[in-house]
Amino acid sequence: MEGAYWLEQTAEEMPVDDGWLGAHEVRCLAAMQFEKRRGDWRLGRWTAKRALSACLNLPTDVQTMRRIEIRATESGAPEAHVDDHPSSAMISISHCKGTAICAVMQEGAQMGCDLELVESRADSFLTDYFTIEEQTLVSRSFAEERPLMSTLLWSAKESALKALRTGLRLDTRAVMVRAELKGVEVEGWKQLHLRCAGYGLVGVLLFQGWWRYADGRVRTVVANALPRPPIRVWVPNCLDKISSGLRRFKCDQG
Repeated sequence: MEGAYWLEQTAEEMPVDDGWLGAHEVRCLAAMQFEKRRGDWRLGRWTAKRALSACLNLPTDVQTMRRIEIRATESGAPEAHVDDHPSSAMISISHCKGTAICAVMQEGAQMGCDLELVESRADSFLTDYFTIEEQTLVSRSFAEERPLMSTLLWSAKESALKALRTGLRLDTRAVMVRAELKGVEVEGWKQLHLRCAGYGLVGVLLFQGWWRYADGRVRTVVANALPRPPIRVWVPNCLDKISSGLRRFKCDQG
């Protein structure tokens, strides 16, 4: 498996029952009190399991779905396990308003993904979380483009912080994003460049990334080495149709 792969799923595409969850996941779900948190968590796990099944070329039956478990590491980052053993695939998960995205890369990669609804952000938000250069980039954008630009920059930061396995524990201004709304597009994706330094980081880290906009949402995938855009994972719409385990997911460019 070379490069990055990605998959999006909606809440409507997820089974109502929990028969596809592993024993560890069932215990985690039972400990969650709030319905929104439970729904987001289930959707993220469902999306990740389907993406992993494709990338690891595993059967698609319910029993195999239970064999794949997504567990949280000490940092809170998701880690894929198959038959109680850590998988060779690295994953990142994000969800937003009933949709989840999962990105998958080979073992050893530093990678993160994010999904954000495009919306306006207050000047105080930009001051608190963006570098001076990024604030200038937003202010110099056309008024109608500012929500997209600020959302893009924020999403790229979120992805980079996941790749660093720090999340928002690290000051977001440690990540400086360079992006263009009208940049060159490759297979629906446009490039990002990120520089991570200061605020507790040792040395300077450079990341490559890609972003795309559709349906009012921005998607970003960031990694320490990502020269090509992510490859979309195509999966059947309904688990019931593939319960026999004879069909396999396929990957296609997109």
